[in-house]
Amino acid sequence: MAHLSITPAAADQIRHVLGERGHGLGLRVSVKPSGCSGYSYVLDFADQAVADDVPFEAHGATVYVAPDALEMLDGSEVDYVNEGLNRYFRFNNPNVKDQCGCGESFSV
Repeated sequence: MAHLSITPAAADQIRHVLGERGHGLGLRVSVKPSGCSGYSYVLDFADQAVADDVPFEAHGATVYVAPDALEMLDGSEVDYVNEGLNRYFRFNNPNVKDQCGCGESFSV
């Protein structure tokens, strides 16, 4: 069975954005072929459950993972970071073998 962890910072941000939106179940994550290294993460908010998505819950927040992304995301940690003026979800993914210099894409 696949595993994905959610840091308290990521959970806080997911809950915050859902609260601002006034609706939604959690964060939906998938991957798509893209960039110079092979794949990129695709983030969206889940407004309804999709039958095949796999939910992961922690700290009062849920991340839904598309079934075709499970193998690539297995063992990953979803974090939310503030670095200077930049704020973003970061994936600490042990399956990544290489990523492009700009950090937009990765290979497994």
